[in-house]
Amino acid sequence: MILEHPSPLSRFEKWDHLHKHPYGKNVTSQRSSTVFSSISEEGRNRFFSCRKKRCQENEYWAYDTTSISSYSEVLKQVAYGKNKEDDRLPQINLALIFGETSGLPFYYRKLAGNIPDVKTVLNLLGDFKALGFEKIKLVMDRGFYSEANINALMKKHLKFLISVRTSLSWVRKELDKVYDGLDTFENLNEQYDLYALTVRTNWNYTQDRPYKGDRIKAKRRVYLHLYYNVDQAAEDQKKFDRKLMRHHQELKTGKRVPEHEAFYKKYFTVKSTPKRGVQIAVNHQAVEKAKRYYGYFSLLSNEKMDAIQALEIYRGKDPIEKCFGDIKERMNLRRMLVSSEATLDGKLFVGFVGLILLAHIKTKMQAQKLFKDYTLQSLLDKLDVIEAFESPGSALRVGEILNAQKHIYKALDIPLPSDV
Repeated sequence: MILEHPSPLSRFEKWDHLHKHPYGKNVTSQRSSTVFSSISEEGRNRFFSCRKKRCQENEYWAYDTTSISSYSEVLKQVAYGKNKEDDRLPQINLALIFGETSGLPFYYRKLAGNIPDVKTVLNLLGDFKALGFEKIKLVMDRGFYSEANINALMKKHLKFLISVRTSLSWVRKELDKVYDGLDTFENLNEQYDLYALTVRTNWNYTQDRPYKGDRIKAKRRVYLHLYYNVDQAAEDQKKFDRKLMRHHQELKTGKRVPEHEAFYKKYFTVKSTPKRGVQIAVNHQAVEKAKRYYGYFSLLSNEKMDAIQALEIYRGKDPIEKCFGDIKERMNLRRMLVSSEATLDGKLFVGFVGLILLAHIKTKMQAQKLFKDYTLQSLLDKLDVIEAFESPGSALRVGEILNAQKHIYKALDIPLPSDV
């Protein structure tokens, strides 16, 4: 699945003829389905428990989801939902945890295809408890933000960093307090070319206790990290002004679009008189209010850090998107062809193990600066051409290994292949 992407597993026979591998013979489609089905939930959980022991202390875990389409609608979690790639097939959702310091995926979870991101966090916390994961730090995008999720994270005493919308009333309240002083030279960060400031504030924590029939209310300290990007503000303003022009033209020509009625009502005043005809005026107060927050974005954490540190941690979640690309493209799991739950679960697990290997190789390549000479595929191809010779009654002999190949093995900290 790693070396022969994007070939389906039905093409394993060709690979078998050209490679020496532990199974020693062709793995047919039926055999691969049997192997996938044999991987039990108990075995998967045991694997995740072992992975827990390799967690790096104080490491933030990036959490995100993606959609995987399926041609089968008989699987219980396959459903039509918001497909992140606009695929019109029913889907399952795949949640993934990725270690930002280690550069490795740690955990995944299969979800029903119609579950929105914001609804997945509570189940994730339940998984953490079942697997014995403790002292976890999560970094998430704003699709996972809700008051219920923040309260749940605080209840479990977990650290988090999450993107929050500046349109939230409590965020704007805090932003308005520092609005006039945010874009000053004291807050300018030249490396990221933006203004940044951290505000310490309180979260209105609530916890329902059904067994006592009451609700706990308390103030919990949080840190709101505020950012202003001048270039983004200018781009947002131009985009909004173009939209104003288009909608103004629709009103002027009488070609109103039903879907735009709310926009017309908010930003224009339209009057019609027998003498002057249709008169269209822009609601400048509403326009200025909309533009006031262009270029601003915010992050929320319950661990003390400055705004730039928070930004770097948040941007460290970018590799998770590459992981999703690998699991869909290189592992050929963009569209599932399986017809049973057991086969689906096993194939996802094998794909996840392959993802760990790929992430490890990429991390090593990055550390050893191998990307200046190789792509991931060209490096794998460089090693894939090493030959082995086998004669009846004789041991397996490994062919010549070139210096460039030896250098790759050494850089990846892998022993050289040897005769058996």
